[in-house]
Amino acid sequence: MDALKLIADASAKKEVPQFEIGDTVRVDVNIREGERERIQVFEGTVIARKGSGIGETFTVRRVSYGVGVERVFPLHSPNVKAVAVVRKGRVRRAKLYYLRDRVGKAAKVKEQLK
Repeated sequence: MDALKLIADASAKKEVPQFEIGDTVRVDVNIREGERERIQVFEGTVIARKGSGIGETFTVRRVSYGVGVERVFPLHSPNVKAVAVVRKGRVRRAKLYYLRDRVGKAAKVKEQLK
């Protein structure tokens, strides 16, 4: 188990972006299609962060053509090229699963004013 943590620490040296629950983020994901690779952008609201260390994941939700789409990204995955914060959100919960039941303006997260 200690050897696994050493490997995890070595691979986790990648700069981890600072974002929290409720933030709107733009995730650049590396997609492999056969022999070709391309970068796909997925932008949405962070509704959950789970785990710790090398196994940490975060869930991003957006509404695309009227259908809610959620993707779970491993934070330290080599396929996640970049995570950029588009806007900061002001929330009072650790998980925003209640947004799944809301539509329209009720599904928005208030912006955090500094």
